[in-house]
Parts: sequence; C-alpha cells; structure tokens
Amino acid sequence: MFNIKERIYSGENVIGTMLTIFDNPDIAKLIQVSGFDFFIIDCEHGNFDYTKVAGILAVAREAGIPGFVRVPEARREVVLKYMDMGARGLLLPNTDTPEQAQALVEYSKYAPVGNRGMSLTRAHSGFVNPADPFAYMRKANEETVLMVQIESPTGLANIEHILDVEGIDVAFVGPNDLSQSMGILGEFDNREFIAALERIVEAAKKRNKPCGVHFGDLKWVKYWMEKGMNINLWSSDMKLLCDAAREGLKQLR
Repeated sequence: MFNIKERIYSGENVIGTMLTIFDNPDIAKLIQVSGFDFFIIDCEHGNFDYTKVAGILAVAREAGIPGFVRVPEARREVVLKYMDMGARGLLLPNTDTPEQAQALVEYSKYAPVGNRGMSLTRAHSGFVNPADPFAYMRKANEETVLMVQIESPTGLANIEHILDVEGIDVAFVGPNDLSQSMGILGEFDNREFIAALERIVEAAKKRNKPCGVHFGDLKWVKYWMEKGMNINLWSSDMKLLCDAAREGLKQLR
C-alpha cells in the first residue's frame, strides 16, 4: 500500500470519496478499482457498527487502498478501536478548538506523541507481533494521518491554533455545515464563504500542511484543487450510485 501521507505532504493531489451507507466489505475493493486514492467511512452520520468497519478496513488493506474513518467524537474508546482495526487515519468533525485536536492526537498516537493504548497483535499490525515494538510504534505514528474538519465560525477563528497542534496533519472543510453555520447554507460562491476557505488554505500553507474539502459537485472540487487544496473528497457511495442510475435511466426512457 502506498504511503498517502508522503503523497499529500509532497503536494500531490489525491481524491477520495465518502462511504455513507454501503457496509459490504467489498465496497473497499470497488472504490479501489474505480480509481479513487482513498476513502473515508462516515461514522458520524452513518450507522456503521464496529464489525462492519473492521471488515471494510480489512479488505482495504488487502486491496492496497487507504481507509480512513470519520469518528463521531474524540473519545478514547472510539478512537482506539478504529485505530486498532487498521484505519490509516481519522477525521474529527466539528473541530472548534485546539483542545479537541489535541484529544484526537492523544488517543490515536503512541507515546511520546500521544498516549494510544498498546495492543500490538491486532488488525493494524496484520496480527503479527512486531519484532521491534518501538520501531513499529514510531512508524505507525509517522504514517497515521489525522484530519480536523472545520465546520463553524469558531473553528475558522481558531484554525491557526488548531493546525499548530503537533500530530494534526490536515485541515479539512465540511462545506454544508460551515456555510449553514455562517447563515449562507449552500452558497458556495458567496464571497464570505470563499474567504473562509481561503483563510484555511493560507493557514495550512504557512504550516506546510495539506488541506481539503468535500463536495458532490465536481465544479467545486476542481475550483478548490486549483486554489491549493490537495486531499479532497468527491461525492459518496450513495450519490455515485444514484447519479449514475438517473443518468442511465434518462437515456433509456
């Protein structure tokens, strides 16, 4: 499996999609053969249970595609379980403060960066006890990607402090929630909204950290890629299926 962290820090553009509803483990392989670089399992809004997530991440490892999880909160039990399943990284929604970002690092990174609980013979290690546990934990810390999702004016106001937290890699934007909290829901061409995302891009750029956004509309994905966002999500499993079905049926009828 390629090192997605190296790719995004080098400035390369990577494109993923969001899993929102389909919990068959083979969905990971389908996303890989479709050409996506990674995917995120939505455990904030989605109803995936732990066993289903573990199955998807297992197939992802075999298929060679990085699987991430959007966690519902930065709580020790939640973060630890997804990391032990072999998630390549986590996305924390509604990140408003550096304290929230620090909690994500604390529970997902091994010491001395964080305080992740040790259980080394798990899915994340291929069920093989590492010969050198210290080297293994250092490598795990280095390769894990932690993303904070900015979805409110408070998060925007604190973006610089949030990105200053050691261990946080990516500033990620939730455009629907952010625009809603700004009182301009869905107005992605609004000057105030564009200025907000430009501030996030600039804050990430100054700290040599990647940033990204999630849109269903290709127009906006392309727009923000050109503005410097290089780890982006396009659409979702459900939307991709429905859009393709509607287009095909339109032609048949």
